Amino acid sequence: MAKLNSRRSFIKKSAAASAGFFIVPRNVLGGPGFIAPSDQLGIAAVGSGGKGSSDLRNAYNAGVNRVVALCDIDPKRAGDSIKAHKKAKFYYDYREMLEKEKGIDAVTISTPDHTHALIAYDAMMRGKAVYVQKPLTHTIAEARLLTETARAQKVVTQMGNQGGSNAGVNKVIEWVKSNEVGTISKVNVWTNRPVWPQGVNIKKEDASQRPEDIAWDLWIGPAKSRQYTPGLHPFDWRGFWEYGTGALGDMGCHLFDAPYKALGLGYPSGVQCSVADVYSQMWTPDYTPEGCPISTRVTIDFPADELNREGVVFEWTDGGIQPAIPDLLVEQNFRPDSSGVMMFGSKGIITVDTYGNNPKLFREGEEMVHYDTSFQENLDLKHNQSWTEAVKAGFDSAEHKALTSSFDYAGPFTETVLMGNLAIRSHQLRRPRENGRGFDYYGRRKLYWDGNSMKVTNFDEANQFVTKPYRTGWELANL
Repeated sequence: MAKLNSRRSFIKKSAAASAGFFIVPRNVLGGPGFIAPSDQLGIAAVGSGGKGSSDLRNAYNAGVNRVVALCDIDPKRAGDSIKAHKKAKFYYDYREMLEKEKGIDAVTISTPDHTHALIAYDAMMRGKAVYVQKPLTHTIAEARLLTETARAQKVVTQMGNQGGSNAGVNKVIEWVKSNEVGTISKVNVWTNRPVWPQGVNIKKEDASQRPEDIAWDLWIGPAKSRQYTPGLHPFDWRGFWEYGTGALGDMGCHLFDAPYKALGLGYPSGVQCSVADVYSQMWTPDYTPEGCPISTRVTIDFPADELNREGVVFEWTDGGIQPAIPDLLVEQNFRPDSSGVMMFGSKGIITVDTYGNNPKLFREGEEMVHYDTSFQENLDLKHNQSWTEAVKAGFDSAEHKALTSSFDYAGPFTETVLMGNLAIRSHQLRRPRENGRGFDYYGRRKLYWDGNSMKVTNFDEANQFVTKPYRTGWELANL
């Protein structure tokens, strides 16, 4: 944050020169609670409605910082943010905003998944700190690029998986490091998502239904060009590969976080899946490659290392499919939530709810240990505020190093989550059988992964999903 620090220095020196021998207390200048502009960040928001409105509100933090610009393709949806920050200039196009607004120090990015990487990359290349909603990116290659760019540009970053700042995650890490349940070899993760349409193809285009105020082409961004399509904006895009990352992308960054951190995991070594989709039913022949499946089971393998000598297997299920509950938990009246985690160790089991809430420790013959996280308030604000404070402190600060989801962590972590989608999309590949009878789903196999090379080693056609095509004019540098 050299730019911010230099501005602070300039303002302080200017104030000292003009003050002469008089020292004026800050509270006299601005009243009680006054925060000098030099101590405030200039915040801009890309995606200012929906989740973007709370991300912006948390970054603004009741006047701790200044909101200098707002960007959204839908000003009606962003209306509350526009009314709350009347001095902030509004833009439809984030590129124009970044080009014209020179007072931006940090940017919140709360847009559909398919545009995260472009906006974050452009902001970081201009030296702006970024807070990007989960999942960090749309593809594995984008996650790797953002990780490397953040390091090269020395900007402070955070992914918006607010559970990463939950004290419950620290408790799970503490239990694992102190060997409370022994060697952990298996982790079950589940969710009731999707709660939006999946297992279907995108609706037909209908330009006549496009609301006048929506900048639809900017919403499409790097995806292939199409006319306005009802239902995609503002929410149902999550269930379509062109724009979203399905149930796994939506909830994986929340649910995988505690076990991934506690076990000190890195790149996976393999992934496989099975899916339930309408096209798999003989009486419903529709093929839906555009849509994420209605439910999946994904198994991700992590290799043995010093911490996990036998390796670790993560098993993910969505669409309401929950894992079997072992007797040890049944005996102590454990009732699984709609989403959650079970970590199986050689001496016991750790469970944790969504966002790292309410970790529980179970061992044979002992009473369950419950770490109650209800004392925490507003994890969203805590997670965001730690980022803004780190931005003020600078890239090399202790505050930045203490962030729970900076891109140094969030990038490789997102790559791991999106490995599941790599398997799912490969699973959906098909071609006509030689005998002309039906189709061969030839991508249904276990995929072996070389994380350093970012490549599937045993099925080259799967590697098309490591990245994606970009529409002309929306290319992402170095991809």
